[in-house]
Amino acid sequence: MKKFLLILFVVIAPFCGSAIGLSCNSSCLYAGEKDSLIYKVRQNDDWVFYGKNSPEIEISVKNPDSEESVNNKVTFLVSTDKGKKLYEFSQGVSLSPMDSTVISFGFDVPSPGFYKILLKHDGKLIKKFNIGFEPEKIISPPDPKPDFREFWDKARTELASVDPQYKVKKLRKKCGSLKNVYLVTMRSLGGVEISGYYVVPKNKGVYPVVVSYMGYGAKPWCPDPDTDGGRIWFVLSVRGQGLNQPGNIYGDWITYGLGSRETYYYRGAYMDLIRAIDFVCTRKEADKNNIFVEGGSQGGAFTFAACALDHRIAAGAPSIPFLSDFRDYFSIVPWPGNNVLKKCKEIGMSDEKLYDVLSYFDIKNLAGWIKCPIIMASGLQDGTCPPHINFAAYNQVVTHKMYYIFPNCGHSVPVLWYNLRDNFFKKYTK
Repeated sequence: MKKFLLILFVVIAPFCGSAIGLSCNSSCLYAGEKDSLIYKVRQNDDWVFYGKNSPEIEISVKNPDSEESVNNKVTFLVSTDKGKKLYEFSQGVSLSPMDSTVISFGFDVPSPGFYKILLKHDGKLIKKFNIGFEPEKIISPPDPKPDFREFWDKARTELASVDPQYKVKKLRKKCGSLKNVYLVTMRSLGGVEISGYYVVPKNKGVYPVVVSYMGYGAKPWCPDPDTDGGRIWFVLSVRGQGLNQPGNIYGDWITYGLGSRETYYYRGAYMDLIRAIDFVCTRKEADKNNIFVEGGSQGGAFTFAACALDHRIAAGAPSIPFLSDFRDYFSIVPWPGNNVLKKCKEIGMSDEKLYDVLSYFDIKNLAGWIKCPIIMASGLQDGTCPPHINFAAYNQVVTHKMYYIFPNCGHSVPVLWYNLRDNFFKKYTK
């Protein structure tokens, strides 16, 4: 059995503490009923641990009552991100009026990965949160089929045979002081029409381009035409989503055409990403040597896929990426696995057939093809695209790469991320 340590010591100084690190918010405080203690989980090491040091969680405890002593029992539980229980330990806490203490739970974990922590006092929830241990050492081997490259080469050949029929329409009401805004429509794989907002500085010149890929079912958005006069932005709506959603024929997208790799929704959607790069490369104002891509969630997966399939890209910035390591993904969080497995049952598709099909679209299988630098953002508390699946893809990238884990973020990133991303793009501007 793994070693479990509990260290209990009393803090003489006044109760204090704060969450630190790259965070979206920092709500670590729990205050119970009048006769309860006040707990605060300290964010040591941003809750991501490295090296030989075992994870250690510190809980500051204070008795706020000025007259009565209080007794509580703290229970500490550790499980894998798939829910397998590793440890459970309980410790009594007794504090005099206005007294404080710190409980430090140290423990070993069996392997690199992400783990769930649950804290209770007298059976009531204090806090639940995730921690990480050596995320770059997570082993989630790629599982591409022998014809994986042939499959994508064929898709690209088919895309090249489609006349893009680019149309660019100026949207005068959306134009701003620094940039003009255009609606772009074009034809992608299968002759499907896709679209996007193309936002260009008014001053004549040649500019770096950022192609932004949108999240799953995200509402259409247009970059602010009154800021950032030094770059072109192209926000793509893939088939059936965003600007194209009014004519959506794909249902909930992720289950469309699931019975076959040839008909599956993401075969066409991944080609839409490349068609967007094709469009940018036709524009005289676009610097073809400085095309960057970015996106969050589904857009994060699209960023990985685009960088793998199109080597005209100078650098990519995926955040909280989707569509990775499907077997583990579906065992960690309920969505989208529940929808996909339900669809499989409806069409009589076996699990093995399902994962065979999904392996062609798994970004961890594509990530090894990437030739440009990558910066990735991950939300440690993400219950939609958990950090495990983010790193399943990231760990296959062999080019220069870096990542940020935001310890208090769920399926989101803080404003800080956008500055980090932009500085990364500037670093790799040729």
